[in-house]
Amino acid sequence: MDTTAAPAATDRGAAFVPLAPGRMLRWGGAGLIVARRPDLTHQPLRLSPAERGVVRGLPAWRRGEWMAGRLLAKRLVGEAVGAPEADVEVLPREDGSPYVVVAGSPLPALHLSISHTAGHVAAALAPEPVGVDLCETGSAPAVRRVADHVLSPEELALVDTGRPEALAGAWALKEAAVKADREGVHGPAPRRIVITGLRPPALSGPRRAMVWQVDDAVLALVLVRPGPPPGHPGGGPERPGP
Repeated sequence: MDTTAAPAATDRGAAFVPLAPGRMLRWGGAGLIVARRPDLTHQPLRLSPAERGVVRGLPAWRRGEWMAGRLLAKRLVGEAVGAPEADVEVLPREDGSPYVVVAGSPLPALHLSISHTAGHVAAALAPEPVGVDLCETGSAPAVRRVADHVLSPEELALVDTGRPEALAGAWALKEAAVKADREGVHGPAPRRIVITGLRPPALSGPRRAMVWQVDDAVLALVLVRPGPPPGHPGGGPERPGP
């Protein structure tokens, strides 16, 4: 079965659902938390020797955002598995995506995604592949400049490019989707995933999506239903966008 659909008409005037920072919520089986970065500045974060090694290898400008993301991720994992946050490690795979270790044991059944901007940080945890992404509405001009490389003409027609939150939402959806697939936004992956709706959000393939407005940022969450990859027996083909 072909899982790719053409972009459909949507209500361009509707706003994304507002979400207040600082609280955990569940959506579609995933746990999610988002916070303002300044609110995390003085909160204690215990790092393992392996995590401290990762921090030492980062440029100075990245360390604050990295630690803010891990603070939320450890809180989310600790709540989900009933473990002290001090027992939770969040370490990078070779492709850079995060994985969870609790009391020295990796937990491959838990999928984790982290996102951060200058003003906000978010983490999502799920029993299936998950991607989360934040995009500040102030980044809309930058998104507009690269939109042709990430969005097809049909998707651009779907998105109201005159509305900063719509452009931020489209970008966040694409990036969250490629994170769930453990791929990067700079390459062919974003064109293979088609935005078929923005309000409400919808994507091609076996994906579920939600978008919220968080202060002056847009937050997207994408979950991928387990199953054979596209093109394999039982896993319908997925065509790239035009």
